[in-house]
Amino acid sequence: MTAMHHSEIRALRAAQRRAWPRLALVVLSLIAVAGAALYLLRPTAPAPVSRPSFVAAPETALATFASPSRGTTGTIALPPVPRGATAIGDATVTPALPFSTRLASTIDRARALECLTAAVYYEAGAESDAGQRAVAQVVLNRVRHPAFPPTICGVVYQGAARASGCQFSFACDGSAARIPARDGWARSARNAAAILAGQVFTPVGLATHYHTYAVTPAWNRTLVMTDAVGAHFFHRWKGYWGTAAAFGRVYRGGEPQPALPAPPALVTPPPPVATALAPAPMIQPAHSESGAALRDAAPDNLPQQPQILDRWKDSGKPLR
Repeated sequence: MTAMHHSEIRALRAAQRRAWPRLALVVLSLIAVAGAALYLLRPTAPAPVSRPSFVAAPETALATFASPSRGTTGTIALPPVPRGATAIGDATVTPALPFSTRLASTIDRARALECLTAAVYYEAGAESDAGQRAVAQVVLNRVRHPAFPPTICGVVYQGAARASGCQFSFACDGSAARIPARDGWARSARNAAAILAGQVFTPVGLATHYHTYAVTPAWNRTLVMTDAVGAHFFHRWKGYWGTAAAFGRVYRGGEPQPALPAPPALVTPPPPVATALAPAPMIQPAHSESGAALRDAAPDNLPQQPQILDRWKDSGKPLR
C-alpha cells in the first residue's frame, strides 16, 4: 500500500470537514420528520360526549296536547335530542328502575301519595291491581322524563290550571270533585304506595302514555306500544326519548299543592222585572154593601123562656 502524499491528506480532511455540516443537516431533518410522525400517530383521547341535561322545560315552552277523553293521557312535544346521545331505540321492553323518595321530605311524600292515589283511582278505579299499578308506573315514568314536570303532583295535575288541557282528564272534567268510595280509594292507595316504595310494574316498561280500547288518540301512530293491561294500551316514545338513558332525572320532592281548576261561576238569575198591577175590579153599586150586616132585619121569633106551673116546680126533686 503506497503512502498518501501530504497534499492528498489535506484535501481528504478538507472534504470531511465540508461533509459534516451536510450530515448534521440530514440527521436533524430525519429527527424532525420522525417527531412529526410520532405526533400524528399518537393515541388521542375520545372527544367528550355531552351528557343530556334533565332540566325540565317550562310548560309554556313545549306544546301540550290535552287528554282527548277519560282513561287516556295527553301528550307533549319533545325537546331536542341531547348532543351526542344515541337517537335509535330498540323494540324490546325495558323495565323502569325502582322509584325512590329518599331525597323527599315527609310532607312531599304525603302529597305524592295523595296525588298518585287520585290518578290511580279516577283513571283506573275499576281496573285490577295490575291495571292500577300500570297507571301508577306511567306517572312515575313521566316524573323521571325531562319533557314533564319533576314532581308527582305536577305530572298528575299538569294543565289543570287552564280551563282545558289536562294531561289526565279527571283533573279537568270535574271528576276530582266527586267524593270517592272508601274501599276503592283504599285499594288505589295501596297500589300507589307499592309503586312509590320501589316496586316496578315491568310489563309496561318505560311507557309514558296510555289510552283505552274505546279511543284511538292522534299520538298513537307516533309511539311504540309496550303492553295492554286491562282496558288500557301503554306506549313509549320512539328513538332516544323512549330509551332508559332519557329517564335519568332524580326525584327530589318539592311537591306543589294540586292546581285544580276553579269551579264554574254560578249564574246569577236576573232581577225580577216590575210589572204594573192590574186595577181592582169595579163593584157595581148594587153590590157594594153586600157584605155589610143587615140594618133593618126583623127580630127573630124564638120562643120565650118557658113558664112552669107552680105544681110542677118540685117535680124533679127526689121523693121523701
